[in-house]
Amino acid sequence: MRATLSLLRLEPRARWFFAVLTQSSLGTGAAHIALMLIAYERYRSPWAISLVLLADVIPAMLFGPILGAAADRWPRKACAVAADLVRTIAFLGIALVDPFASTVAFALLAGVGNALFKPAVLSGLPSLVAPERAPAATSLYGAVTDFGYTVGPAVTAGALLLVDPEGVMLVNAVTFAGSAVILWRLAWGGSVAADEEEEEPRGSLLRETRLGLKAAATLPAIRIVIAASAGTMFMAGLFNVAEPLFATDTLDTSDSGFALLVTTFGVGFIVGSLRGSEGGGPPMLRRRYLQGLFIIGVGFVLSGAAPTLAIALATFALAGFGNGLLLVHERLMIQAIVPDRLQGRIFAVSDTVVAWAFGVSFAVAGPLISQLGVRATILIAGGAALLVAVFAALGLRQQWRVPAPTTAAGDPT
Repeated sequence: MRATLSLLRLEPRARWFFAVLTQSSLGTGAAHIALMLIAYERYRSPWAISLVLLADVIPAMLFGPILGAAADRWPRKACAVAADLVRTIAFLGIALVDPFASTVAFALLAGVGNALFKPAVLSGLPSLVAPERAPAATSLYGAVTDFGYTVGPAVTAGALLLVDPEGVMLVNAVTFAGSAVILWRLAWGGSVAADEEEEEPRGSLLRETRLGLKAAATLPAIRIVIAASAGTMFMAGLFNVAEPLFATDTLDTSDSGFALLVTTFGVGFIVGSLRGSEGGGPPMLRRRYLQGLFIIGVGFVLSGAAPTLAIALATFALAGFGNGLLLVHERLMIQAIVPDRLQGRIFAVSDTVVAWAFGVSFAVAGPLISQLGVRATILIAGGAALLVAVFAALGLRQQWRVPAPTTAAGDPT
């Protein structure tokens, strides 16, 4: 926490960046609920909600590596601003254009903006602050984005007393427009300097996309980290689908109880994200990443066995803490060991693989819960997550055994 406070005190550009990120993240969290309400209002079917939720992840699933290559090819600030402008247009369209088909199309457009913004910002964040404060910036990014998803729904609940869901969407569009203006005025995320060892000129965007995919597949440590994170997020998808049934049926609590469970998971996630603010060398980052994998697995198992809401609140917080710890240290490892010219692509590949893991888990969760029950599904998710953690620990046991500097310019090992 000291590193985070120091970051905000000593880095004026970071203060502006995280101020606009906070307001746009709150808008996104609020709009997530409003979008589902709008979709169901315009097409009275459960498929309406499924389609708009899928629309958010499909662009990352299909085009993530290409968008990551764009973040490595052009100034990352320009890519982040373009992503904000795309999302501004998308949310304005959702608010103002009624047909359901248009709603899905604009939701897809918002997903494109999300899929471009994340690799551009994560690879560009170190240029925003002094090198020693880069881990704190990456840690705070994860905490702020999850803060938006945790608090945003409560903002929607209050806003809907005054405006309709379309009004919430209009406000969200304004937050992204404001973010684009501020981010453009800040000095950060310039063009990526060519690697000194790279003698060949830049090729087409598709060629650079292929190079990014090849790098993700051939760097042993990165390959293992991406696979382990995706495997764990597959289990998290099962957990997410089971959550409302676990709260209302298994624990026999109310919708408010379910909301409390989601909130405590989010609070745990924020705390876990902030745990990465001190950074460290690759051996430390590896150790904490593996701790995150094990903690989220233990949290899922304990949640599946929780007999009461009070105990489940503690176990959900533990699982959220592990999730935040895992994610922030995955990002810090990529920043530490992947050359700067490849970071946007590696972040995008990770995002793409995780999006596929979530998509598949959402598809299989329903039949699995129907066959095995809610508790059994959560326990299986936790046990499988622990197995993923074991395999990741074995795969990474020879990596980064000697402390190394945390600069992003070094060669991968």
